[in-house]
Amino acid sequence: MLQLNTPIAFIDLETTGININTDRIVEIAIVKIKPDGTRETLDMRLNPGIPIPPISTSVHGITNEDVADAPSFKDVANKIKQFIDNCDLAGFNSNRFDIPLLTEEFMRVGIKVNMHERKMVDVAQIFMKMEKRTLEAAYQFYCGKKIENAHSAIADVNATIDVLMAQVDRYDELKPDVNFLHDFSKGEDFADFSRRIKITNGEPVFNFGKYKDQSVKVVFAKEPQYYDWMMRGEFAQDTKAVISEIFNKLNLRIK
Repeated sequence: MLQLNTPIAFIDLETTGININTDRIVEIAIVKIKPDGTRETLDMRLNPGIPIPPISTSVHGITNEDVADAPSFKDVANKIKQFIDNCDLAGFNSNRFDIPLLTEEFMRVGIKVNMHERKMVDVAQIFMKMEKRTLEAAYQFYCGKKIENAHSAIADVNATIDVLMAQVDRYDELKPDVNFLHDFSKGEDFADFSRRIKITNGEPVFNFGKYKDQSVKVVFAKEPQYYDWMMRGEFAQDTKAVISEIFNKLNLRIK
């Protein structure tokens, strides 16, 4: 069993696509495990406000008609925020997709939810380090069975919980402690969830483009227009918030 000091919320999203900046949630499932081992579940479909492409429907089976009368994210954002308040977070590939996209949804509707200060356990990263497979293969490998109703959010999030529990039981080197699992599964340090700004030796550096691996502070001091270009570009709101904080501390002005 996991040793919990605070609740941990396992999250899985089904979406209109895989672009964190532009795609939307069509189904969200969250299973919260409390330190006493009890669980609470939040599972709902959402109207994304944009069409669901057929290629996405072919993965999760959710059509535009299925969510036509569903609430929007804005309608339930406060309910989701309250459900995950004071929780650490976990999921399968959640550090790279579910948490960044959920962060974007909160920011679009103007609700501030601090994800950066929470511990995050990415079961996919643990699996990739240990066995290098997908969720279905992980479930088969660790649990000895096939996921029923795969690619529905609630089935995937419960499978993810089962996989993590099996991982902790299987590997002696894995401590059943969220702090340890956070450090083990996080990979490199990033200032933003879209991984555009990497932390190297405590310094934020660009992880893309012509200034890749260069200090954000140095680039902005030399070329403030680069900040303006990013703010007008199709970058995640979370990324823009991170670079704005850096830029504002430099007391620079754009000419």
